[in-house]
Amino acid sequence: MASTTTDELTDLIHASLNELTAIRHDLHAHPELMFTESRTSAAVQQQLGALGIDHAINMGGREKGTGTGVIGFLPATVEDPGPCIGLRADMDALPIIEATGKDYASTTPEIMHACGHDGHTTILLGAASVLSRISHRPNPVRFVFQPAEEGGAGAEKMIRDGAIAAHGKHPAVEKMYGLHGWPQYDLGVVGTRPGPMLAATDTFVVRVSGKQGHAAYPHLCVDPIVAAAQIVTALQTICSRNAMPTDSVVVSVTSIHAGSAFNVIPETVEMKGTVRTLRSETRAMAQEHFRRIVGQTSEAMGCRSEIQWIPGYPVTRNDPSEAERVLRTGEQAVFARRTEVIEAPTLGGEDFSYYCGAVPSCFFFLGLSEPDQEDRPGLHTDRFDFNDGAIAPGVEMMCRLALS
Repeated sequence: MASTTTDELTDLIHASLNELTAIRHDLHAHPELMFTESRTSAAVQQQLGALGIDHAINMGGREKGTGTGVIGFLPATVEDPGPCIGLRADMDALPIIEATGKDYASTTPEIMHACGHDGHTTILLGAASVLSRISHRPNPVRFVFQPAEEGGAGAEKMIRDGAIAAHGKHPAVEKMYGLHGWPQYDLGVVGTRPGPMLAATDTFVVRVSGKQGHAAYPHLCVDPIVAAAQIVTALQTICSRNAMPTDSVVVSVTSIHAGSAFNVIPETVEMKGTVRTLRSETRAMAQEHFRRIVGQTSEAMGCRSEIQWIPGYPVTRNDPSEAERVLRTGEQAVFARRTEVIEAPTLGGEDFSYYCGAVPSCFFFLGLSEPDQEDRPGLHTDRFDFNDGAIAPGVEMMCRLALS
């Protein structure tokens, strides 16, 4: 950032904050579920167009050419530019009824921005605005506005559609950065770590079938509930006895449904849940033992079983050099409070992992909560709201990463 002064950058950010806050509130009031972010996409396109930033649309959909994703191209202004820097924001909301009571609360029934993607989108629009006004840009920048992070693998589909590939005169992305608002952190804290940051997120559906009958005569039935209870308990041995003690594995059965009458042993039990791991070897091991435990326990209890294993997002694995760069950038940032090296990964999941698998990348957390704030509503809850105070540090981080 030698040719762009800190004063120039902070002045541009200060000048844009009122407009960015209004954009964030508008996005928050009009949330859209994954793959339906048409209004949000139109707002992004309008802002990029007003800034004179070339952009491509219709990316990241279930089918190629049908998505709401947008990418913006900002060229370098020097003769011998550095690598193209990719900056990503996700745009989708969640099927949750908002209870924040804010005057800009969701106007869309039963949908809200409960994960802060309105803030992420606003920050990236702010970075586009500020960077477009800076005369000395040593690197070309790619702005990636992505749909469907909340379970739709929008990042994978954006990559499929060429979001980080070369486009005509615009070079391919060589480094990628993304952030997530983090209510557990004080406002403006930047946190990341080298290596695994977030987990692989596989899910499962298990059906255990027995023989239906009268509850008074269990000897004439085959009870799938008893078998399912054994399975739920036995699955925990994947964590305690199959995984290395230093490995992180979570097996959570989160839904069990069987029968509806007091006096009937049902035919079938259905169980759903998730398995979280941090290494590919552990991921494969967990699935192998999961299938063995479900199959053999069901058989031992006289039942049949069916397993639907649904592969989720890969591990979000930060490139060590890029993680160091993010932390160094956070130390230089005026609006950031401090940096924090995260000691251990979290077992949440993120489809930013697909970018990490394509180019050297780093994903980082940005603190959202006021330091004296005791009640900190979590992500995916009905009282969560992205803190407008995090817009400035988020924009500054993205700009500095693009300029350094």
